[in-house]
Amino acid sequence: MPNTLHLEFSGDIATITLNRPEKRNAISAEMMAELVSAFGEVDTSPARLLILTGAGKAFCSGMDLDSLKALSTQSPAEQLEDARRLAHMCRRIWSFPKPTIAAVNGHAIAGGCGIATLCDFTIAVPEAKFGYPEVRIGFLPAVVSIFLVRQVGEKNARDLLLTGKTIDAAEAHRLGMVTQIVPAEALMKAAQELAATLLAASPASLRTTKKLLCDFAAPEIDRELQRAIEESAGIRSTADFREGLASFLEKRAPRWTK
Repeated sequence: MPNTLHLEFSGDIATITLNRPEKRNAISAEMMAELVSAFGEVDTSPARLLILTGAGKAFCSGMDLDSLKALSTQSPAEQLEDARRLAHMCRRIWSFPKPTIAAVNGHAIAGGCGIATLCDFTIAVPEAKFGYPEVRIGFLPAVVSIFLVRQVGEKNARDLLLTGKTIDAAEAHRLGMVTQIVPAEALMKAAQELAATLLAASPASLRTTKKLLCDFAAPEIDRELQRAIEESAGIRSTADFREGLASFLEKRAPRWTK
């Protein structure tokens, strides 16, 4: 039984709910493993479509604080493996063979923004916030940057990743990260309506179309992911990362070295 999420099947639809509301559904190593496992279970099931959402007020707030603390004590080999886990999870979501719908019920930040926007469709409530604030704490949005550039274009990606700013759902929609904005009370209904549209299409056509789209980009993405994994692990040995992490955990402004 998963500890960090809930998987439910209803007819042709599978629903994964990130289920750490007390932690704003923050990402831990356990959640990454359970999310990949749940995707595998949906893949081999009769379900034709997957909806991904969050419990509570947030969709996913990014890395769990305990996981962040652990980063500073990891060996280089452990840091590399941690970066590989994140890359594997992101690629699994992006290339999942069945249609995916993210029903974003609240803030989706850092890795949580990646999870939300890597789905085929991203439906969000107006109150949701999106962003990649990694540069503000000396970290690197390496893995997610590969996919973000393809979603919003290089100029917009630079704006988001280099400033680390957070944007609202309307701006995310304008940029192409979000496909639809609906009131909170209509979020799951909108996801179900979109699911019904997809389920009315040919299963073979949907599957083949998605495979074709992924196959076009996969060779380049896989090459870029390897570089991203190395850079993501490498930044963790820097003084800026140690200071950024400490300042974030201590809730103070960072004191960067020149």
